[in-house]
Amino acid sequence: MGLTALRIEIGDPASPERTEALDLLVDSGAVYSVVPRPVLERLGIKPLTEQELRLADGSRIVRQKGGAMFKYRGAIGVADVIFGEEDDSVLLGAMTLEALGLALDPLKRELRPLPMVLA
Repeated sequence: MGLTALRIEIGDPASPERTEALDLLVDSGAVYSVVPRPVLERLGIKPLTEQELRLADGSRIVRQKGGAMFKYRGAIGVADVIFGEEDDSVLLGAMTLEALGLALDPLKRELRPLPMVLA
């Protein structure tokens, strides 16, 4: 199975004109996106709470969580973001994909538009 990485712009929803581009590994199995703390701090994004997370090996960690704006090829969405620590992977999670109106095709490893249903 291949890996899919995307260049995504990240910003503070309160200052959407100021963004920073970052390569994120698409992980549709991850709920949240993980962005390095220094990037989020430079953008003025502040943590709002702490979140306990389970890693692939079953271990648990606690990280701070806030909200960020994500931009990709004209799509803009706001989603929760985890403040990544030094050894954490930089990930684009399912909530961010959904906020952008995208879904990962698991066979072709390509992003597809996600049909949006308002019900």
